[in-house]
Amino acid sequence: MPIQTTVVGSYPIPHWLRGDASRVTLRDAIMTVLKTQELAGIDVVTDGELNRFDPSHPETNGMIDYFTSRFSGVNTLPSISDIEAFRADPAMSYRSEPAGIVTGDIGEGSLNLPRDFEFVRPLTTNALKFTCTGPHMLTKVLTDRHYGGQEKLAMAIAGVLRQQLERIPAEVIQIDEANISGHPEDAEWALRAINHVLDGLPGTRAVHICFGNYGGQSVQRGFWRSILPFLNELHAGQLVLEFARRGYDELVVFKNLNPEIGLGLGVIDIKDNEIETPDLVARRIDHAVTILGEETIQAVHPDCGFWMLPRSVADGKMQALVAGRDRFEGRD
Repeated sequence: MPIQTTVVGSYPIPHWLRGDASRVTLRDAIMTVLKTQELAGIDVVTDGELNRFDPSHPETNGMIDYFTSRFSGVNTLPSISDIEAFRADPAMSYRSEPAGIVTGDIGEGSLNLPRDFEFVRPLTTNALKFTCTGPHMLTKVLTDRHYGGQEKLAMAIAGVLRQQLERIPAEVIQIDEANISGHPEDAEWALRAINHVLDGLPGTRAVHICFGNYGGQSVQRGFWRSILPFLNELHAGQLVLEFARRGYDELVVFKNLNPEIGLGLGVIDIKDNEIETPDLVARRIDHAVTILGEETIQAVHPDCGFWMLPRSVADGKMQALVAGRDRFEGRD
């Protein structure tokens, strides 16, 4: 099978969307993002996660707050004591406040992911990826005052996400988890919650894991080998993993990857404005294939989302991604 090109999810916010977040303007912005990916030759495209854009907080891409602010059972106005308790957890030091306080049963509230997909699907004929922040990540940024444990909270969140995502007929649905990489001690309860979501998904089930991308910086510290047992137990068809920023010394770990799970290889560094050359991308793919075999590498992509980069840089990196894949496969 040819190696597919895809993106992880987010795209830089078009400047005109900051001043006019109407549905008409949002549609125009999403069409621009989709067309940009199509022109670059990306096989599996996304909406740039622009459905999550909040003009009141243009510095973020909505990975957390878009979900937590819409769940019922969550108070998004933390008290001083709530904030102090949250800051006592060093694992969450990249945030100054919790995303919310869980005060009752988690429900769907006003979250409507099928509507988000329906808004985008008519705008492209390409294969479409739909992305969703996973239950482990969302659990970690909430302060629980109701369930009495992260395990129960994670399963409640997983239940809501599954009920919504199972209605979405995207070619790929990707669960995004950017915290588990640094916290293998959470693997047991995180696995139950993530797999509950994955088991309800149509199409290709993908899981994206990175080491954080907050303001263009890594957040988590750890190694792929520490969570390989966790990865092998995921009910996923494809992993979408960060490598370009970290280097490829850890590739050998994935010789022991569950053969039923394909590997998505990060070959574009999104924490650097330098645009990779097609030759560099092709060499990175060739190196991975030499170590793991061509049957393991299903897709190539950036390490993470593009949201903090200038648009011209993101566009150049997508073009390099496709040209590098084509060069590796002898298409150019």
